[in-house]
Amino acid sequence: MSETALPKDDLQPAPEVVNEPPLSASKRAGNGLAVCALLVAAVGLAAGGWGVWQVRSLIAGHQQQSARLEALSSENRQLQQSEQQLSAQLQKLPPPGELEDRRRLVAQLQGDQQRLGQRLESVLGASRKDWRLAEAEHLLRLASLRLSALQDITSAAALVEGADEILREQDDPGAFAAREQLAKSLAALRSTRQPDRTGLYLKLGALREQSAQLTALAPQFQSEGELARAQADSAQSRWRQWADKIGSYFRVDFNPDDSVRPLLAGQGLNQVRLALNLALEQAQWAALNGQAQVYGQALSQARGILVGSFNQDNEQSAGVLAQLKALEGQPVSVVTPDLAASLGAVQAYLERRHTPDPGLQAEPAQEPNP
Repeated sequence: MSETALPKDDLQPAPEVVNEPPLSASKRAGNGLAVCALLVAAVGLAAGGWGVWQVRSLIAGHQQQSARLEALSSENRQLQQSEQQLSAQLQKLPPPGELEDRRRLVAQLQGDQQRLGQRLESVLGASRKDWRLAEAEHLLRLASLRLSALQDITSAAALVEGADEILREQDDPGAFAAREQLAKSLAALRSTRQPDRTGLYLKLGALREQSAQLTALAPQFQSEGELARAQADSAQSRWRQWADKIGSYFRVDFNPDDSVRPLLAGQGLNQVRLALNLALEQAQWAALNGQAQVYGQALSQARGILVGSFNQDNEQSAGVLAQLKALEGQPVSVVTPDLAASLGAVQAYLERRHTPDPGLQAEPAQEPNP
């Protein structure tokens, strides 16, 4: 109040000197207010951001809880459906007493099935043995047939060995007699020599090819030395050539011998070759079929044709004749062993296997008596 009563002149310089400190304090107060305002604004922003984050978190949590609630509700519905299905199935199930009866029936069925399987295995095992024994009998029949029809010793021995192997697989003491007879037959077969019929057939075929080329050679009445001396003389060589040409058509011999044979030519030579070929072909057939008598007759006929129609001085016909003589000594048939005893022993063994034991049949009849 006292400062306002002073004159204006006196009051103007005073604020310049005395009022400087109050101006700085107001500035500081204004700065402080601004800072406080900034702090309050920052705090408000922070509080607003935190509030927004809390709201968003609450919204997210609410959404998660709603999703969980939906999942739980779906699971609850599924559980209810399962419960309904289980209850329906439980209603369809029979009572406990019936289940116990069914369990006993299943156990009984399993036992019956197991016994049936064992019985089936025993029956199949017995049938397999019977099949193998029937195979052994068939092998013996086949061996006997090959011996009687073809005299095939090698194949028959292999078939008998197969039958003995089948009996050995049975491991039955009752097969001792049958195996003993098979051993005897096998020893007889191995001691019999197998004729080489195929080799004889091929050798006779080679002789047939040679017989088709046999020719009769004309005798030579002049040595090579005389022919050389005759050629030296040109005058005498012409007469000598003329005489040789005439000598090829006929021969004059003042000292004939039994070894002289007429020379074959043309149709006569072809007929002799054909007869010789037919005789050798007949010998081939006899060799393949084991006909010893026919084989010997055919070779004798072929040898007679060679001796009677071809000159023995010819090396080719002499070689064919020597081969025929060698083939005549070759066997084409053989006395084969008889397998009837072995076949009968095997058949008797089969009958004993299929015939039931009388003692085993009497035992079941005695059981009902007590």
